[in-house]
Amino acid sequence: MREEADFRRVYLSQLVSLGGDWFAMIPLLALLQELTSAPLWGALVLAADTLVIAALSPYAGVVVDRVDRRRLMIVCDLLSAGFIATLFLVRTESTAWIALIALGGVAGVKAFYGPAANAALPNLVPKADLLTANALTGGAWGVMLAVGASLGALLASTLGIYWCFALDVVSFCVSAALVQRVRRPCGGGGAGKPRGRVQDDLRETASFARHDRRIVSLLLTKPGTALGNGVLALFPALGAAVFHVGAFGVGLLYAARGVGALIGPVLGRRLLWGREGRIRLLVLASTLMFGLAYAAFSAVSWFPLAVVLVAIAHVGGSMNSTLSSFALQSATPDGIRGRVLSVDFMFSTLSLGVSQLVAAGLATTMDAPQAALCIAGIVITYGTLWWTFSGNLSARRTTSPHAKRG
Repeated sequence: MREEADFRRVYLSQLVSLGGDWFAMIPLLALLQELTSAPLWGALVLAADTLVIAALSPYAGVVVDRVDRRRLMIVCDLLSAGFIATLFLVRTESTAWIALIALGGVAGVKAFYGPAANAALPNLVPKADLLTANALTGGAWGVMLAVGASLGALLASTLGIYWCFALDVVSFCVSAALVQRVRRPCGGGGAGKPRGRVQDDLRETASFARHDRRIVSLLLTKPGTALGNGVLALFPALGAAVFHVGAFGVGLLYAARGVGALIGPVLGRRLLWGREGRIRLLVLASTLMFGLAYAAFSAVSWFPLAVVLVAIAHVGGSMNSTLSSFALQSATPDGIRGRVLSVDFMFSTLSLGVSQLVAAGLATTMDAPQAALCIAGIVITYGTLWWTFSGNLSARRTTSPHAKRG
């Protein structure tokens, strides 16, 4: 952080914008529950936040590799500020649909921002520091989820929900200002390569993955825990029916997720450092940790223990994400990295969106604890199947002709 000024600026930018995201999301979910008296709208908002990203990610990756990534991140921040500002119009049940449009717009922007920031990371730090940088950025997500969720729930109950939306708008503007100060090239711009059709770039990405089975296995890593994140859509219902806590208690459950997401990248770095042959075993362990913790969560009614189990689950989830991101960044050259990481982003968010829709469907046919147990079972099954069919993730990559062109 002291030595790499440009990485520090991008890192602080992510801290600010991620904190703002959750600073607004928790109050928005509470507002929708209050206006509609049903968990459906909250689940739809969470699903929109992920499914839009999944739909746009393949094309976003092409853009990330074709344009200057620094400028792209700035534009994304400013567009997000505009979309969040429309949440001031959500005042009654009949205007709840505006929240879907606003969060869908922010999600569309995230489809570009996330891969741009991840693809830029190897350009901002020395190769020897890449694992540490991934642990820091993964920890940033966790820290600001914990801080944003806690403060968002607290200030929503004291100052009011719409103040949280205003602070989120400000956070995106501050984030854009920080990225504006980055001086080191962040990659992108095509590297002098002639621009063909989007379909050609997508075919090149698929060909690159086919030449290296490890890439395919790594792309299928994050869905293991993403398929379990539908439990988050059940938190408001669980808070009311099982734990008997209000909006602040629900905010603590989301904050516990953030605490786990902070610990996971640090733990993953410590366990993997200098021993990359462990990555396949660590991915399995992190996935099973997530599933087993949520299986236990579904069976408890004591709120403090539930908070601890949520944190444990997301230690595994964030470790899974950090390890797979580091491995993909290391295995892909700059010219194609944005597209590969966009596909990774797509698989992760698509799995997350499917899980949230499944959670919403299960919640209409069974009680929330049973639905949470079913989702935990899906994660455990996926992790077992992934271990069975994945290959040696630490094998040296065989460079394809397509990768060389990048």
